[in-house]
Amino acid sequence: MNISGEMIIGHQILRGAAGAVRAYDPASGQALAPDFGLATPADLARACELADAAVEPYRALPLELRARFLETIAQRILDLGPALIERAAQESGLPVARLEGERGRTVNQLRLFARVVRDGHFLEATLDSALPERTPPRPDLRMRKIPLGAVAVFGASNFPLAFSVAGGDTAASLAAGCPVVVKAHNGHLGTSELVAKAVLQAALACGMPEGVFSLLIGDGNQIGADLVSHPAIRAVGFTGSRAGGLALARIAAGRKEPIPVYAEMSSINPVYLLPGALAAGGAGLAGAFVDSLTLGVGQFCTNPGLVIGLAGAQLDAFRDAAAAALRGKPAGTMLTAGIHQAYDSGIGKRAGVAGVQLVAHGSQGGSGCSARAALYQCDAATFLANPALEEEIFGPVSLLVACRNEDEMLAVTRHLEGQLTATVHADDSDGALAGALLPLLERKVGRILFNGFPTGVEVAHAMVHGGPFPATSDARSTSVGATAIERFLRPVCYQDVPAGLLPDALKDGNPLGIVRLVDGEVKLPA
Repeated sequence: MNISGEMIIGHQILRGAAGAVRAYDPASGQALAPDFGLATPADLARACELADAAVEPYRALPLELRARFLETIAQRILDLGPALIERAAQESGLPVARLEGERGRTVNQLRLFARVVRDGHFLEATLDSALPERTPPRPDLRMRKIPLGAVAVFGASNFPLAFSVAGGDTAASLAAGCPVVVKAHNGHLGTSELVAKAVLQAALACGMPEGVFSLLIGDGNQIGADLVSHPAIRAVGFTGSRAGGLALARIAAGRKEPIPVYAEMSSINPVYLLPGALAAGGAGLAGAFVDSLTLGVGQFCTNPGLVIGLAGAQLDAFRDAAAAALRGKPAGTMLTAGIHQAYDSGIGKRAGVAGVQLVAHGSQGGSGCSARAALYQCDAATFLANPALEEEIFGPVSLLVACRNEDEMLAVTRHLEGQLTATVHADDSDGALAGALLPLLERKVGRILFNGFPTGVEVAHAMVHGGPFPATSDARSTSVGATAIERFLRPVCYQDVPAGLLPDALKDGNPLGIVRLVDGEVKLPA
């Protein structure tokens, strides 16, 4: 499949006429062919109008056909073969092995949501029988969830596949029955075009209504603002910076009809090193920590940007072992020039904070958007007194905080902003302290790990990739895992509706063959 600099609006492949932009190789700084045409306001309006028109016919399709559409997208992405990985590597600087894994995750997300659609549990079909003999009588009540409507999805810089054109937000939206308008990330335009054309092929092959999917290309912030402002858009999926997510949330809240913005924004993902775990294997923990810190040049929303332990010889030994491991890590290429500049700026600001000392840098090397990893340290009092130390620096940097005692460790935990993850390294002797931390962490994070590292997010039914602000704009949701579909649904109650007008999910006899809650009891299909 050729890359031609085009976008997708409904069933049409076309070139934008509002100017042109190119993607760049972050390692060399060289522009990559071809030019990509930018969407005009008319293009954006057309994509949104088609999406709105597709809402009713798309949600009315049989669940089996919706599931098959998701599986066909997955297969069409695989059919792109090495060309997709090669282009993504050029545009992102990410290694081929990482991108192949990300492609697998993208495909698995789509297939997971196909299973979610087929089992129908996401509809939450609930029936309460009429009680005419009661005083007052109870009417016949039935409830199911329906799609919100058209969803705007913003491609993410750090996941050109799994969080972009056909990534988690798109998969969850389509599974919910919501048409999608994607704004491509300018860091991986060619990758976005290839995947968008694969989605279009799947839509045509499965007979989807025109408008179920569109891809827009634009330069600057205005296209994003216009997309979120369009009245046809009923929800937004975003992964990126806190500034970007909050800007979109303000636009969405200021509309005549406000809409939800599900923004994953910033997180420093604290890692706790409890005394028993350090005594049992601090050097090994240090090496694993540095591997997690530098994975993907630290460009993960789950990067371990904060390490918390009790001051003393064991924490010092961990620090020294981590420093030695870090010095052996080569510099890596960051995703874009803008991300690289922001990383250098953040490192400069951190180095200037009183009471913060540099522990170690990674080795020199590389060119273009090349970044060295860094580890800093401070005491808990310094951390608590400097809110800037909680700000995410997107890249391979972490801060080690030494606490005088357990009470100070708990005070630091209470002070933390919302996070995507928290990790606790503990052994049996740490049970009391771990038990004291756990309820505090439950209020602060979306995922709690023990004896691991957070830079892996499994695509599964139980996964939560979310958390309190500023990790996300809505702590009640997740952007990974089966329950991500819930962001794009809302409940509707049907009271005394004639049997012939009820949706299949709520009809007597359960024609869809799904699990339902009937008069407060779970009823399995016959």
